[in-house]
Amino acid sequence: MTWGRWWKAINRVEAKLSALRAGLPGATLDSTVFRPATFIQRAIDQHGRALLLGVLLVILMLLAFLGHWRPTLVGVAAILSSLAAALLILHLRGETLNVMVLTGLAIAIGVLVDDAVVGVENITRRLRRARAEGDGRGPAAIVLDASLETHSVILFAALILLLAVVPVLFIEDVLGSFIRPLAVSYLLAVAASIVVALTVTPALSLLLLANAAPLRRGPALIPWLQRGYDRMLAWTVRRSGAIFAAAVVTALAGLAVLPLLRLSLLPSFKEPDLMIQLEAPSATSQPEMARITARIGREVEAIPGVRNFGAHFGRAVLGDQPVGINSATLWVSVDPSANYDATVAAVRQTLDGYPGVVHRVQTYTEESLRQVLTGSNDDMVVRLYGPDWPTLRRKAEDVRRAISGIAGVVGLHTERLVEAPQMEVEVDLARAERYGLTPGDVRRQAATLVNGIQAGSLYEGQKVFNVVVWSTPEARQSVTAIRNLLIDTPGGGHVRLADVADTRIAPALTSIHRESISDRIDVGFNVRGRDLGSVARDVRHALLSVEFPLEHRAVLLGEFEQRQEARQRTLIAAGVAVIGIFLLLQAAFRSWRLAALILLTWPAALAGGSLAALAGGGTLSLGSLAGFLAVAGLAARGGVMLIGHLQRLEEADGEPFGLGLVLRGSRERLAPILMTALGAGLVFVPFALSGNIPGFEILYPMAVVVLGGLATSTLVHLFVIPSLYARFGAGSAEPVLDLPPVAVAGPTGNA
Repeated sequence: MTWGRWWKAINRVEAKLSALRAGLPGATLDSTVFRPATFIQRAIDQHGRALLLGVLLVILMLLAFLGHWRPTLVGVAAILSSLAAALLILHLRGETLNVMVLTGLAIAIGVLVDDAVVGVENITRRLRRARAEGDGRGPAAIVLDASLETHSVILFAALILLLAVVPVLFIEDVLGSFIRPLAVSYLLAVAASIVVALTVTPALSLLLLANAAPLRRGPALIPWLQRGYDRMLAWTVRRSGAIFAAAVVTALAGLAVLPLLRLSLLPSFKEPDLMIQLEAPSATSQPEMARITARIGREVEAIPGVRNFGAHFGRAVLGDQPVGINSATLWVSVDPSANYDATVAAVRQTLDGYPGVVHRVQTYTEESLRQVLTGSNDDMVVRLYGPDWPTLRRKAEDVRRAISGIAGVVGLHTERLVEAPQMEVEVDLARAERYGLTPGDVRRQAATLVNGIQAGSLYEGQKVFNVVVWSTPEARQSVTAIRNLLIDTPGGGHVRLADVADTRIAPALTSIHRESISDRIDVGFNVRGRDLGSVARDVRHALLSVEFPLEHRAVLLGEFEQRQEARQRTLIAAGVAVIGIFLLLQAAFRSWRLAALILLTWPAALAGGSLAALAGGGTLSLGSLAGFLAVAGLAARGGVMLIGHLQRLEEADGEPFGLGLVLRGSRERLAPILMTALGAGLVFVPFALSGNIPGFEILYPMAVVVLGGLATSTLVHLFVIPSLYARFGAGSAEPVLDLPPVAVAGPTGNA
């Protein structure tokens, strides 16, 4: 369902509820107790404001670097065209605009900005240089040459990005279905950006820039930045050993931080509507559940920050949840202006004051995701399989004791197997045979007399009454009366049920859970204060101390297990992708050495993201991983574009290899590098400054990682890669360190 149709449906429901109020005097209809639409609307509004602010900052940045509204308009139009094309393809595929699709598009923002910046900046610089040098060619030829100048490098960079996302497509099962829309939207946006960069950007540049007189003079900001950059780069190239050492230290720092980060793929969504599931002991009556629920409601409503409260227990006659009267669901709405974390903590503390009542405080989204990942409402589940129920019960208790002392495990409980008294009729085959009865005959007749069987229907006006064959109440009100029930024999006589079968009251399970043709029982728990990965490792170790009989086993389920199952396939696909990326780099640079060096700079480029993730909470969630993917894409593109530009200057423009080549090529790439970093970063600045508020559960950690990663990757592009090219760019060229100092020229001159 699209957003527009979904919102119209909500409005129709609200209208129907308003119409019902007139016909229900004395009844109160409150549709705000559980209303996820409020959270969604608020999140959309917050995202819209943050994106609008980010777009305005990007426009101001483009205007400052390009110096005129015309090239700025071309860049903005290219970015919006790429997004529009990706959204159109997603719409044609029947995709909905969900949080994973939006995250994929957010990852691609940096690539879209880079494609637009590279194309517009190169065309603008070429037009200005042609006018300054009196080039007699027409604007169309200059724009065409400028566009073709970078098309091969752009294609190589795009292929590298596509290969980087391939491992995501090999994640299967539920987790793969959850993440795959992110990868698809990212790939579509990157593909659309390539098409726009090769078609729309040159066309708009020719229309808006060909005869623009104000473009004769460039902005004053770029020459000022280039002069300072030339001095710093010349200093760093002559001290390349120290620069390489600093890059290695930075990379090691980023790698050392990774083990300190807690792994939690799915973020905790801060929805204002909490869903509390209660389960009291199986013998709890309806009046007692009403008393417990009402008392919890009074205490929860007294918590500062709680707006309203609602509850229901048991289930409706035609309800879809097979629960007993001892189960309840409570709905708590948190005031958007209240401290969310403090309010949720107070609600949990209140529920902890009811011993013997199992409770889970979570949002509807968290509950739905856990049901998909584990089939339970718990963070992790140890599921025991086996053919014998008494053995399963004993082993479940052994497992519970084994993991009860693990740090971070809270709410540990064994799945309750509710038993109820049941009448058992065991036919004596020898005695039944003397009367000509089969076991089936005895059981069917006894079940009909005790439980009844529908024989037809009676219609009276608009009413329908079932006609049921049943014994008299006196015949089924005690075990003795049931034993005296008369069973028809094939010869036309009767025999007492007690004469052909043993009848007794025995406990029986009200529901039996089976999976993979085996009975199963769960030991569930939640995780607090530790990451899922470390807790899962401790649980696995604890399970080794529990001995299981033949045909009995235990399996750990949960988000972490989903990730572990997908890890092997993903690592294999990632290894193949790295090899493919390395081959593409070699094809782009025509040098194995340069391809290997560029790959080795990626840990340093991504180190800032690791350090930022540690400073921003120390958790690796889906948003953080998406941020690393975004930075990795920009790091790959930046290195390819810079090395490709240096090689093009040497081959096409005849610039001799040396410090002058490195200074000139890096100087000309300074503006695109800074514009890409600032453009991608400014989009995420509003999300980072807003904090981890409701609605930003994915984009906030993503923004933190992107901003940190952009800082280190930009430094790598500006100083490390030029130093590497100066040292290793030519096979037997004279070392750059032995070259004499060169004078710094203007922004369009050569050194």
